[in-house]
Amino acid sequence: MLTHRISITAAAVLATLSIPVTSHAKDGPTGNGGIHCDLYTCQVEVGVPGQGGDQAGGSDSTGGTGGSGSSGDDDTDETVCTYELVEPQPPADSADWDGHKPGDGAVYEQTCGWGGIDGNTIVRLVWLADPPEQEAVDPAVLAQRAVDSMTLLGPDVASPRAAGTYTVGVPMWMWVKQSATTYGPNTASASAGGVTVSATAKVSKIVWEMGDGTSVTCAGPGTPYTSSRGMARSPDCGHVYSKTSASAGGRFAVTATSTWTIDWQGGGQAGQLTEVRQTDVQAAVGEVQVVR
Repeated sequence: MLTHRISITAAAVLATLSIPVTSHAKDGPTGNGGIHCDLYTCQVEVGVPGQGGDQAGGSDSTGGTGGSGSSGDDDTDETVCTYELVEPQPPADSADWDGHKPGDGAVYEQTCGWGGIDGNTIVRLVWLADPPEQEAVDPAVLAQRAVDSMTLLGPDVASPRAAGTYTVGVPMWMWVKQSATTYGPNTASASAGGVTVSATAKVSKIVWEMGDGTSVTCAGPGTPYTSSRGMARSPDCGHVYSKTSASAGGRFAVTATSTWTIDWQGGGQAGQLTEVRQTDVQAAVGEVQVVR
């Protein structure tokens, strides 16, 4: 059986395997079978049944199974780990010492966070031979983590209504309901390594694809229609259909896409992020038949 060694983040190993893993600064492999960890990464030995030597094509030991050539290094999810000395230190007979004696290194609380919108955090105690070198925390990474915790959604469309019927040549008023998750403002913060970043998100525009080949860009949530407005056009977000939806199966497919603009600051830095969300609705458009 051919054995490959793939480097992955220690946090990812913990999230996918049920066996305990302890990171060591100077102590070499942990002894957990095919898993060998240092402070920030683990190497997992992967067996390939039926292979007795080098793979066809000359793939080296960093390649993935099946000759894919993947190195296993994935920078998509950036991991941020911070450490804090446990005070007081655990008793001498505690398993947290991992077989070592008090005074031989120390036990630290390790906090690791990674992932994008579905990010995760692991907090655990680890024994280290030497004080860890804290990773520099990127405020931009914390800003994205704060945004991911906001649960930003697409527009909550109030008009056009799916149950409504609209008329060719008659102005349609479009507007959305406003809440923290569908329009903003929405605020959140994230912390790591003594750095805290705060972020505020708000929808800056909504683009309406009307289903008839036209689009309308609205800078605000739109103005709700009232009967006193009669046949007037919306002052800020409206559309007039020039044909019925009969050729579109009876209803036009309308898409409202919101652009969230997020301003953040912290850790001596500031910046801006953008997120896009959309909502699909339908609009039935008919025409008035004149009887003579």
